[in-house]
Amino acid sequence: MSERSGRTTGTPGPLDRADRGDPATEAFVAHRNLLFTVAYEMLGSAADAEDVLQETWLRWAGIDLDSVREERAYLVRIVTRQALDRLRTLGRRKESYVGPWLPEPLLTAPDVAEDVELADSVSMAMLLVLETLQPIERAVFVLREVFDLDYDEIAEAVDKSPSAVRQLAYRARAHVAARRPRGTGSPAEHRAALQAFQRAVETGELQSLLDILAPDVVALSDGGGVKHALLRPIVGADNVARLLAIGWWKRDAERSVELVQINGGPGLLVRVNGEIDGVVAVRVENGYVTGAYHVRNPEKLSRIDQQTAVSR
Repeated sequence: MSERSGRTTGTPGPLDRADRGDPATEAFVAHRNLLFTVAYEMLGSAADAEDVLQETWLRWAGIDLDSVREERAYLVRIVTRQALDRLRTLGRRKESYVGPWLPEPLLTAPDVAEDVELADSVSMAMLLVLETLQPIERAVFVLREVFDLDYDEIAEAVDKSPSAVRQLAYRARAHVAARRPRGTGSPAEHRAALQAFQRAVETGELQSLLDILAPDVVALSDGGGVKHALLRPIVGADNVARLLAIGWWKRDAERSVELVQINGGPGLLVRVNGEIDGVVAVRVENGYVTGAYHVRNPEKLSRIDQQTAVSR
């Protein structure tokens, strides 16, 4: 995998002007990556997650810190409530979205993949599963299963009783378990599969693609109505291989395909005539590609030239 820029996205705008010696600012900065990850996993949009962080900062900056027992829990509570409000707005926006909606891809650092639970939680495949949950279920699942908050903390964050949160968590876990991908294989097998997939995509050689695609592979693409993209999922190795071989890439342009890490997992960065044209997040299970998530919507590619820090 090639080495890319080590830059990470910065702190919210107001903090650039704030006194870094201020206790409120220091606490926010210390937990910023965690807060961003909570918001992103709830929203599937880095741009909206950043907006939520701005709103969280504005509320946090006006709080009397002497009244705060535990800063991390308090900040998570604020960001969760702001994300829930934003999630309901996003739901209405997605209803009029052109074609399949995919999460905004993030270029992540290599160490994210080392935290298996974190990498799985921010993967494109998992974010699509989370899209099938109700907003409140999604919040409870993320806070409990990913960030291991206790039920009392989650109850305060979502304005529910602890018993209600337990029921929501149980329902969300069952829903996700029935839909989440379950792959096995070593990192070496994953790397080999991705490298083979890259070579096949670059050459467009049909048999090479068939050799690396799982029989039930699914391909989705998101152009946002701005760029050409699939209007429905494509399922099956034969169909996806032909799509990749003849239909997905611009054959009349100078094209390059670079191995990168997208959302804690393998991916390809596609450039056409030197400009970023899209990102393909790849799901590898048991040595075969089971999912290919192609994002071309320019609004979702503005952060792909720098690493985004995520953490638990």
